[in-house]
Amino acid sequence: MLKQKIIPVTTYQQNCSLVWCDQTHEAALIDPGGDVSVLLTEIENKQLDLKQIWLTHGHLDHVGGTEEIAAKCNAQIIGPHQDDFFWLDILQQQCEMFNFPQVKNFTPDQWLNEGDSLTLGNERFEVLHTPGHTPGHIVIIHHASKTLWVGDVLFKQSIGRTDFPRGSYDDLIASIKNKLFTLPGDYQFVPGHGPGGSLEDEKLNNPYLQ
Repeated sequence: MLKQKIIPVTTYQQNCSLVWCDQTHEAALIDPGGDVSVLLTEIENKQLDLKQIWLTHGHLDHVGGTEEIAAKCNAQIIGPHQDDFFWLDILQQQCEMFNFPQVKNFTPDQWLNEGDSLTLGNERFEVLHTPGHTPGHIVIIHHASKTLWVGDVLFKQSIGRTDFPRGSYDDLIASIKNKLFTLPGDYQFVPGHGPGGSLEDEKLNNPYLQ
């Protein structure tokens, strides 16, 4: 069975998710934006084997701890879609822009595309390419638990920003309505910031999607 814990990190309080297979104890971090020591302590306390780091998009607040954790744990960096390479290639400029501690630019071990699968122990995940907030944004789905990790595409009663370079409001709305909202309404989503909820509730009540 899949287990998960949401760990808010940095002053931005973005949601980093620690997910693991309770049979094999293999684990992955989704969007480790920073506070590396906090994340490593959590992994150690739960006696997990961190195998992979999964990135939904290339913004600093979601990838800031990636390179350091990958090096310390010998973990693979997977995602996002290659269209976000330009963000990962200017991480140092992002640090200066948002007053974050300096981190190194890096290139993932593997890019992700629509329809790709991820495996963690005995658990399988599906990947959707969901451009809009960034051109290479992806969403990760675990159908067995009806859970989505949506990064900054969708929030409870809100949607992601599209005013960053190569953002697109039209693409974002299409990603939500044509991809996320085709899934059953009882699927729960974990956003990059703040509380999550159900897709059905967002379909009915999100003021940006009516």
